[in-house]
Amino acid sequence: MTSWATKKFWKNAEVAATEGGFEVLLDGRKLRTPSKAALVIPTLEIAQKVAREWQSQDTKIDPVTMPVTRMANSAIDKVAHQFDAVADMLASYGETDLLCYRAAFPIELVEKQHAVWTPFLLWAETTFDAPLVLGEGIMHVAQPAASIEKLRAPVFALNTFELVAFHDLVAISGSLVLGLAALHAFKSPEDIWQASRLDENWQESQWGQDDEATELAAKKRQAFFEAIEFYQGLQVAP
Repeated sequence: MTSWATKKFWKNAEVAATEGGFEVLLDGRKLRTPSKAALVIPTLEIAQKVAREWQSQDTKIDPVTMPVTRMANSAIDKVAHQFDAVADMLASYGETDLLCYRAAFPIELVEKQHAVWTPFLLWAETTFDAPLVLGEGIMHVAQPAASIEKLRAPVFALNTFELVAFHDLVAISGSLVLGLAALHAFKSPEDIWQASRLDENWQESQWGQDDEATELAAKKRQAFFEAIEFYQGLQVAP
């Protein structure tokens, strides 16, 4: 069966050990990805989360309520076939990292960016020996080639499932450094999320909230936290 059937036809979703990890069984039938590949999950923690998502479905399947299943499917159907391209794309965020582009004014925003963003850059410099250069405004700032290479290494060291989570962390935050900080738990998920939203939060404090922007931000926040939880579930011993 494929993962995105329209109607629920099973009663029990269970986890079973299999070669290479764990699989989810729907009334004894093996769950497969949308591309009909075997859905083999590397850790019991993630497999149990997938099973709970399927068990909790009502009469019709709602993919929106199944983020762990989506990420597991993406690892097998998409990232596994283009790992280097995805890793290279994410590593390239370091060349234009959000944290390196600072405001020239007002002074309150300048100070806020320094207080919130600089600790992340210092952490990256200490952890990966990768100092980055700051600039003002939106003009491109060339980063040291050695630093970019140092930041690429931990990206390519991830496995296929981990890279799926990392993709969402970097793409949503706009920062390679924040994505790495999330993987290493340098700060709490909420602190990292708020760091990624510093400019937007500043604009809201000055001009007020926009309902559509607020709704979109809430969806991004949920996806960001789901990616962190997915990565953490991959670190639990099988």
